[in-house]
Amino acid sequence: MILSPPKSVWVTLSLTCLAMIAFAANSVLGRLALDGTDIDAYSYTSIRLISAAITLVLLLVLRKGARVKLPRDWLSAFMLFGYAMAFSLAYLRLETAMGALILFGIVQLTMIGWGIVSGERLSASACVGVLMACGAFIYLMLPGLSAPDTLGALLMAVSGICWGVYSLLGRRSKQKGGGDPLARTASNFVWSLPFMAVSLVIYTRSFGGGVTLSIEGIVLAVMSGAVTSGAGYAIWYRVLKDLTATRASIVQLSVPVIAAIGGVVFVSEPLTLRLSLATIFILGGIALTLMPKTQSKPE
Repeated sequence: MILSPPKSVWVTLSLTCLAMIAFAANSVLGRLALDGTDIDAYSYTSIRLISAAITLVLLLVLRKGARVKLPRDWLSAFMLFGYAMAFSLAYLRLETAMGALILFGIVQLTMIGWGIVSGERLSASACVGVLMACGAFIYLMLPGLSAPDTLGALLMAVSGICWGVYSLLGRRSKQKGGGDPLARTASNFVWSLPFMAVSLVIYTRSFGGGVTLSIEGIVLAVMSGAVTSGAGYAIWYRVLKDLTATRASIVQLSVPVIAAIGGVVFVSEPLTLRLSLATIFILGGIALTLMPKTQSKPE
């Protein structure tokens, strides 16, 4: 008889899907704001980080009252800032789908590399899932999509490295009993703001950069910060404890596909047969990597 997966598996799967949709939405919102409005990348990133920090702190206050502690994890905070800043600068030069492909492709290299160094072993179904998802991902990146802007690609690669390290730090902290995931996420956003402030000062004073704002850009930045960043990262921290580093990296391969679909709907990017086929095989591979290991019955 085939047994249904335990309830915890469905909870993990549902929360993982929500987090991936939120990550993909960040790409769509960033592209809409930075390409379609007058807001500059530094202002967009500042509003995004501030609104995420405020949202998460308010959630903590509502849940815990006045007893809110925000421990300092400067490395995680810096990685969060580095991801967000490089992400915004890259989307001045890249389209939605291409930016997401580069971002999460680099994330995969960062996290899979760490998993291999740490000696992780995959089950047979997970190996099939990895091969299926990675093969479809490579297929999606083969010539046929326009070549990305070089500087934009480099900036997005930096963003991907920062996000990969940030995810690994969050997973390690959770496994060591590092406290409340929501509190840690709020803390990282709050303590990323000093790095953002220094960056903004350098941009305006040393490089003579100008700050430009628009109502539409501000709204999109707040949405990205309060909803798809703050809530999305809190959910991601929650599920990281249930995923190995390799599985956490493979599951993020779905984000470029979701972002590309969002680009079709909201940014009028074309939908291709290649994208449709890649979607089927990437999501199928991810489903295999998330299946619980089967245990043999004792004789």
